[in-house]
Amino acid sequence: MNITGHTVEKLVDPFGLLSGDRFEFFLELDVEEDDELYSDKGVGIKVLFVVDETGPRISHYHLYERGTEKILDFALEEDEELLVFNYCKENIDS
Repeated sequence: MNITGHTVEKLVDPFGLLSGDRFEFFLELDVEEDDELYSDKGVGIKVLFVVDETGPRISHYHLYERGTEKILDFALEEDEELLVFNYCKENIDS
């Protein structure tokens, strides 16, 4: 699994109830055909990334089929989740 691109948006808390900053990432993935995640339409990950007083972290994510937006019932492996975490951490200002 390789991350080939992304879009990111800083989310606004209109009531000021949440501490820190929240970012919504849509990551584009390149998945090999023999991987169980593979879809010929493409696969993406929607990530809610939080940076607060405890540091950066992934609050939530889900995988989806690009084009249909169908949510895929898969969880990332530990090394894949670390890859996503590091990618988001490096790209929160872009």
